[in-house]
Amino acid sequence: MASINSIAAPKQPLEPMTGTALVFVAVAISVANFMQTLDLTIANVAVPTIAGDLGVAPDMGTWMLTSFATPLAITLPLTGWLAQRFGQVLLFRVSLILFVATSILCGLAPNFESLLVFRALQGAASGPITALSQALLMAVFPPSRRNVALAVWQTTTFVAPVLGPIIGGWITDNITWPYIFYVNVPTGAAVLLVLMRFLKGRDNPTRRLPVDMVGLALLAATFGSLQLLLDRGENLDWFASTEIRTLALVCVVSFCALIVWELTEAHPIVDLRLFANREFTAGTLSVMVGFAVYYGALVLVPLWLQTQQEYTATWAGIATAPLGIAGIVIAPLLGRFQGRTDPRGLATIALVGWGAASFWRMGFTTDVTIGDIAANSLLMGAATAFFITPLVSLSIAGLPRDRLPAASGLQNALRRLGTSMATSIAPTYFERRARVHRTYLVDRITPFDPGTSDWLAKLEHSGMSPAGALASVAHSIEIQAHMLALNDFSFGSVLLFVATLALVWSIRYRRV
Repeated sequence: MASINSIAAPKQPLEPMTGTALVFVAVAISVANFMQTLDLTIANVAVPTIAGDLGVAPDMGTWMLTSFATPLAITLPLTGWLAQRFGQVLLFRVSLILFVATSILCGLAPNFESLLVFRALQGAASGPITALSQALLMAVFPPSRRNVALAVWQTTTFVAPVLGPIIGGWITDNITWPYIFYVNVPTGAAVLLVLMRFLKGRDNPTRRLPVDMVGLALLAATFGSLQLLLDRGENLDWFASTEIRTLALVCVVSFCALIVWELTEAHPIVDLRLFANREFTAGTLSVMVGFAVYYGALVLVPLWLQTQQEYTATWAGIATAPLGIAGIVIAPLLGRFQGRTDPRGLATIALVGWGAASFWRMGFTTDVTIGDIAANSLLMGAATAFFITPLVSLSIAGLPRDRLPAASGLQNALRRLGTSMATSIAPTYFERRARVHRTYLVDRITPFDPGTSDWLAKLEHSGMSPAGALASVAHSIEIQAHMLALNDFSFGSVLLFVATLALVWSIRYRRV
């Protein structure tokens, strides 16, 4: 390790940049973040195709997603320690090189087992890219323009998950699935060239730190077991499964041990002392909860459209595409005036917008038009642009620069944890609420109910057999039950957005 540090010792400190150099570096870092974030969702729609080509069952194909997300969740909070040990720029470049290399290996994978290994390595390399993209943008932008840096970072963070399934589906249908991974190669190479040109010899000071092996093991056990629990819970009926109960026990025990160990360790692998800062704690919790609820809607609405409203994947993507379009337009403009505005006010716009969109969605019926769905998505996307940038700025404002990578890594890890929980819990809630509504609706379908009798009679008069008429009624009940379940989810979202709003206004703001 000493030889690495001596070779990569920074000749110049990492300081704010100006002019053309700033533009190139900012674009390169943003593209790297976009590319990495895109990989979280771009492979989702290709899972059945990849599983079929490599000869495994579709439910086994989901391990390809787990193998990426679990190492990512572990390396994200490690970023602060690694950045202090080796330097932010060096770590970012090495992570990017490994990400591109493992992307090539994923595309070349001869079997499913090797694909899982390469995806795990790709996920491990992704963590520092996410955390350091935010920290590096903050470092290279002048203090007066850091709001612009965060707005640029937010745009790539929000847009990539929306575009991922669309791009992945198109590549899978029109080319072949390995190009889902190969697409990272030219963009990654371009980013590396820019960083080598404009950040050569620049980095933050490094220091030799002992490796907290106990903390690393506990971190891996905590995040690994939790990610597996979330990914496998739906298929295994959650806590009815011994495997899920075992994973939950491992997660709880290792998490408690991690907290005790890291708070008493002289050189912790995860800097939990960041939570002593009230602004960081409240801001991070707000980002985690708010983004999780938003992401739950991002997952459920397309799922509902495809499974209950008979939308194709393409049309479901078109209906929800305004989520990303609004963010692209608004987020860059936000940085121009954010520095002159109370960040809590901007976050309030986001939460009120999300709450209004959720309240609107509470009134959806099965006759809702694609125009209404797109307009609702547009409102969600427009509100999104006001959320992360102000809260991140507010939560890290009082932290010294050398703690920014650790703060960014920890905050991003918890944000990703929130989205993982939303991805797993939201569909489960959706199906269970649909089951409840189905029970109540079926109870009203009896031979003694005049409405039911008239309904069946009309279906039979239209040419259906009695069995076909009953099947049609059952299908209608299923659709209505899921519609009511989505309405319930939207009501719960409103309540959680209100709670997050209260948390936001508990943060102290000092105008500088």
